[in-house]
Amino acid sequence: MIQMLSLSTINVSGRDAYEFLQGQLTNDLRRLESEAEILSAWCNPKGRVIWFGTLGATDSGFALSAPAETADDIVKQLTRFRFRSKVDFDVVADTGTVDPAFLVQNGYPFIDRAQAEKFTAHMLNLDLLDTISFDKGCYTGQEVIARTHYKGATKRRTLRFASEAAVAAGDKVSNDGRDVGDVLNVAGTDLLAVVPIDKADAPLTVNGIKLSHVPLPYM
Repeated sequence: MIQMLSLSTINVSGRDAYEFLQGQLTNDLRRLESEAEILSAWCNPKGRVIWFGTLGATDSGFALSAPAETADDIVKQLTRFRFRSKVDFDVVADTGTVDPAFLVQNGYPFIDRAQAEKFTAHMLNLDLLDTISFDKGCYTGQEVIARTHYKGATKRRTLRFASEAAVAAGDKVSNDGRDVGDVLNVAGTDLLAVVPIDKADAPLTVNGIKLSHVPLPYM
């Protein structure tokens, strides 16, 4: 049986909440003037993804959905960037669940504690998921993300595979005896893995278990 993934909500409020998040997150908060909810991400200065999820406006500010196990960690890290900004954070635990099968089938990464700051935005296909604004101005990690985008330097992507037996998130993906990628998320024998694009249809295995490439709806 596939276990549902628990979510928490991070509420961000205060006089400077808009400016603070606009300078931290990858997407453009101005979209919330016409959209109820958007996808966004938060990266470290090296462009590695700390958080990916939905972002919406509330009466008092903004609400971010996050894996329940990482919500408090995310707030602690965001607080380090607050400086003199008038911004407050509040975590509301266990506000919902998400089906990992839905995420895997549609190519949405689920970034838990073990995967935070491990992959770049492009490795996780966030540019293909309408999660990044390339014209809103500066935000944390923007320089690395923009350079990768405009130079077309994305050699590794998140791809979907079917496995012949169960594997686990964090397992290594191998080709001809060499580790070439990482299992990102798993739902039964369906999985997402970050691998070199040119290895998508190569003979890949995880702990000797064969993988078969399954196209994602947006690739």
